[in-house]
Amino acid sequence: MAAPRSDELTVDYQGQANGAGRRICIVVSRFNAMVTDRLVDGAREELLRRGVAEASVDLIRVPGAWEIPVAAARAAKGPYDSIVALGCVIRGETSHYEHICTAVTEALTRIQLQTGVPIALGVLTTESLEQAFARAGGEVGHLGAQAAEAALEMCDLFSRMEPS
Repeated sequence: MAAPRSDELTVDYQGQANGAGRRICIVVSRFNAMVTDRLVDGAREELLRRGVAEASVDLIRVPGAWEIPVAAARAAKGPYDSIVALGCVIRGETSHYEHICTAVTEALTRIQLQTGVPIALGVLTTESLEQAFARAGGEVGHLGAQAAEAALEMCDLFSRMEPS
């Protein structure tokens, strides 16, 4: 069966990163705080820049990346339109890195699918501290800000998809 032509589409949804009226929860790992604090700053700045009221941004700090999913699952039961998950896992000498990275991303995926609350993934998985800093506002970009933007875009997308 041939794919429909673009002029045959009846619906074309795309969200905008508009934060007006949104309630957002940031769940962040305290481990590697020199990086995760930067991620939080970038995410918060982006949310405010996009119109989220400062009083509508809640911050939950957890010990490490391992604890992010359980806090996100609890937050998904609350009043939030979206969750921004932030953390930093840096490869070490053991396989611990692979286990944590896989478990966290799979758990966050399950939570989104089970609750319908979008969770923007802002958990850095890097080979070194230098790579982490480069992605937390350095020369490679700012994953905290990017995750915040994605969270807002998904909120808006879901609103547009609501039946009239």
